[in-house]
Amino acid sequence: MATMHPDELAGRVASGLLSFPVTHFDDALQVDEARYREHLDWQAGYDVAGLFAAGGTGEGFSLTPAEIDRVVRIAVDEVGGRVPVLAPATGGTAAAVAQARAAQDAGADGLLLLPPYLTEASQDGLAAHVNAVCAATDLGVIAYSRANAVLEDLTVARIAERNANLIGLKDGVGDIERMTRTYARLGDRLVYVGGLPTAETFALPLLQLGVSTYSSALFNFLPEFALRFYAAVRAQDRTEVYRLLNTFVLPYTVLRDQRRGYAVSIVKAGLTAVGRDGGRVRPPLTDLTDAERDELATLIDAVVPAAHAA
Repeated sequence: MATMHPDELAGRVASGLLSFPVTHFDDALQVDEARYREHLDWQAGYDVAGLFAAGGTGEGFSLTPAEIDRVVRIAVDEVGGRVPVLAPATGGTAAAVAQARAAQDAGADGLLLLPPYLTEASQDGLAAHVNAVCAATDLGVIAYSRANAVLEDLTVARIAERNANLIGLKDGVGDIERMTRTYARLGDRLVYVGGLPTAETFALPLLQLGVSTYSSALFNFLPEFALRFYAAVRAQDRTEVYRLLNTFVLPYTVLRDQRRGYAVSIVKAGLTAVGRDGGRVRPPLTDLTDAERDELATLIDAVVPAAHAA
């Protein structure tokens, strides 16, 4: 059975900052359980509202189904009961349903339903996909609207009416009109989660559209900075938000944009820069160059001079 009722999970998710922990690999690019557990324990020691195991930053797209199940079970075992653990449901409908059931069996608190693999689909098809996953589990489900699975407001409303355990919508598009229409139609029926790369960049304007929380990749290696930024956003302290954007976040995004896929690679490099050994990414991603790592370390030292002592 689920550790948390969907309504309880929705309240927890809406209450604070969210994180997608990286998945650590050893030199052979196999899951490194010891380092992953250490990272989860460190992350759970801060005031975070939920940890999403094997998500995008966790390279879930590069994990086998068996590895996803293992990573979720490790997370539940390590931090379950302290912090809500949400598992991924990925791929086509049959695969996503199987992962949803496996996540519930593993003791996860909720699910993030990612877009189906590769194929395009109509709104009716996407609704059927989300409905099938919601029907397969008692867990609270957050649907990720992005890429080939962008959910329109009417579609979200239909799904939410049918499935009480659909608790949230994660937006990976940033379309102001679509988010306005969705929030106007559903209001607080759902929790709205910011899911654009380096979500801090968009956090303040999206707050006005009902997006009250977001998943912070920066929390992986700069948790105190990430929490300070989130507090400034929730307080609508524009001066502090833009100071922190200019101090670190915007220069960081320039480095992130040097190559495709660096949104994940730069997070692992950030962990290494603060002395916590993020390790390598799996193909098809590529790691930062030595020069880029040095540039990142300089950025980190400018905002958190003591980061290397972590």
